[in-house]
Amino acid sequence: MTTDTRNLAGTGNGAGTGDGGGRGPRAAVAPGLAPHLAAFHALHHDPGHPLLLPNAWDSASALALADAGHPAIGTTSLGVAAAYGCPDGQGHPEARDATLALARRLAGRLRCPYTVDIEGGYGGDPEQVAALAAELTDCGAAGINLEDGLPGGGGLQDPTRQAELIRAVKERAPDLFLNARIDTHWLVDTPPPLSAALARAETYVAAGADGVFVPGVTAEAELAVLVGGIAAPLNVLFAPGRHTVRHLAELGVRRISTGSLLFRTALGAACAAADALRTSGARPTEAGGAAPTPANGPVDGSGGAPAYDFGGAPVYDFGAALAYEEVQRLTGGRG
Repeated sequence: MTTDTRNLAGTGNGAGTGDGGGRGPRAAVAPGLAPHLAAFHALHHDPGHPLLLPNAWDSASALALADAGHPAIGTTSLGVAAAYGCPDGQGHPEARDATLALARRLAGRLRCPYTVDIEGGYGGDPEQVAALAAELTDCGAAGINLEDGLPGGGGLQDPTRQAELIRAVKERAPDLFLNARIDTHWLVDTPPPLSAALARAETYVAAGADGVFVPGVTAEAELAVLVGGIAAPLNVLFAPGRHTVRHLAELGVRRISTGSLLFRTALGAACAAADALRTSGARPTEAGGAAPTPANGPVDGSGGAPAYDFGGAPVYDFGAALAYEEVQRLTGGRG
C-alpha cells in the first residue's frame, strides 16, 4: 500500500516556525543550513503536523519509501544489522560498517532527507562517535539517532557520559540533527518514573541534542507529560493498536518513527507468502500475503485494536510482523 504522508509531515522546504516542542521558545532552524539539512530540521517544527518517519534497512527499501512520497526516511538499526547477520544494539563493528556502507550507497540517490540510526555509537569514545557522525554528514545524512542504552542490554549509559558523546558530535557536525534516544522505558519489565526520562532529556538537550526520542512510552497521559516537559521536539515509536498519527499530533508529538516495524513486517509477509505456497499452493496476495484491513479492524493481532489512522485511508495489518525478540534470536542476540 502506498500512502502519501506529506500532508501529515509538512513540506520540508521552509525554515519552520514552531517552538520546538515542550517548554518555551526555541529556534526551529538555524540560518545558513544546506537545503536538505534545513528541510529535515523544519519537519520537526510544524505544530500539529508531526514527521511520520518510516525506517528503511537497505537501498531498495529506502528508495521505495522515498518514491512513495515520504518527506524523510530513517534507517533501522535492527534491520540494517539483521540484514547483515548481526543482532541489534550490541555495538558490533560489522553493524557499524553496514550502517556506514548503506549511508554511502544512499548518497545523492534519495529525493528526500535521511537520518541514520547508529545505536549507541557502536562502543566508540566521543571522538570516534563524532568522526562517524562527520562521515555520515559527508555522505549526505541529515540526522542521526544516538541511544543511551548500553550494548547487549547492559543497562543505561551514565547521562554525563552520554552528554559528552552528544557534545562531541555537535562540535564536529553542528548542523546534523541529533536525535537523543532515551532507553529508560525500552525493553524493560519495570520502567522507572517518567522523571528519569525527563532528567536525561534535560541533560541531553543542554548538551546540544536537537530532538529527544523515548521509545516504549505509549500511554496518552505519559506522552503528554513528556511533550510538556522536554524543551525539544519529542519523537515516539509508533505502537500498532495503541497509536494513531492524528492523536499523537494532537498531543504535540513532533516525530513518529516506525523503528524496525516495517522490516519485521516484511520478514513476516515473506514467511507467510512462502508458507502459503508450500502448504496450499494458493497464490499469495499481491502484498505478499498480508492485506490492508478496514479502519476499525485489528492491526496488531489483538482482535479489534484501534487503527493506524492516515485520515481515512485503509490501514495495514501488522499482525504478521515478526517480534523484535524473534529477529534478535535468529541473529544470535538477546531475545
